[in-house]
Amino acid sequence: MGAEPLSDSSSMPQASPAGRGLAAAGAFAGAAPPDFRQERRLCWKDRVLQFGPRVLVMGVVNCTPDSFYPGSRARSRDGAVEKALEMAAAGADVLDIGGESTRPGSDALDGAEEMQRVIPVIERLRALTGLPLSIDTRKAEVAAKALEAGADLVNDVSALRGDPEMAGVIARHGVPVVLMHMRGEPRTMQEAPYYRDTVGEVREELAESIGRAVAGGIGRERIILDPGIGFGKRLEDNLRLLGHLGELRALGCPLLIGLSRKSFIGRILELPVEERLIGTVVANTIAVLHGADMVRVHDVGPAVQMARLVEAVRRASAQGERS
Repeated sequence: MGAEPLSDSSSMPQASPAGRGLAAAGAFAGAAPPDFRQERRLCWKDRVLQFGPRVLVMGVVNCTPDSFYPGSRARSRDGAVEKALEMAAAGADVLDIGGESTRPGSDALDGAEEMQRVIPVIERLRALTGLPLSIDTRKAEVAAKALEAGADLVNDVSALRGDPEMAGVIARHGVPVVLMHMRGEPRTMQEAPYYRDTVGEVREELAESIGRAVAGGIGRERIILDPGIGFGKRLEDNLRLLGHLGELRALGCPLLIGLSRKSFIGRILELPVEERLIGTVVANTIAVLHGADMVRVHDVGPAVQMARLVEAVRRASAQGERS
């Protein structure tokens, strides 16, 4: 589930909101925009996700009572299903269903309880929508049951480190996996995180995750990468990653970004989680322009509008180059 840092420990000096805004803008300077003219297709079973000119939107379906954003919490199967169907109607390309909060400081949830939260939701949604369903879990047993219930891919915030059986489950089912960058685990990841070279270290550790997945029998063509915004990162680390996503695209896998309503937005804008929608849309726009293929959000409608506008600019730019 989306992480909300309890404390973004940072070496950045305190400044006014305007000063922080200028510093944030500086993090994006000099990064060349990626070339989106080449389309990539992720195909499995009867599913296709097409990356390239089109920006994909993943809707967050939290089957949890304790996720960091209260507006995303669903305490019943029917409540979660209703939220998911609203996201589908708003234009989501994928629905990401999770039953365990991975906010900083959170403890791991028992697998049986996690399954009780997500499996009925997946079963019901599979009967009501043809959209791809993602299971957001670190546990192989939960992933296996979810895939049997109708899920189409696995979103693993531990990048296969949390459960030695996870790679085997994914490989046997022949489904895609999202590998997210995180140091440590949710309970401890925000305890003084530190990087000397944020982008370089995250790129190297994501490359190791790819190697781990391939060694476990997962086809490289079925891997999606997530740099883990807010997961064991300082404020400046999050900003540097957003401004240099093109360097992560060099790994050859589609990029998913999950920054919806996170605390780095709140720190810069001095806003509580309930008031971070505009900041989320702006940050996702920056991410897409710098290389993100898919955004994971609580608010699907605004994200879809952002995606369609970016796509229109890309089309117009491409036509201008050909004329």
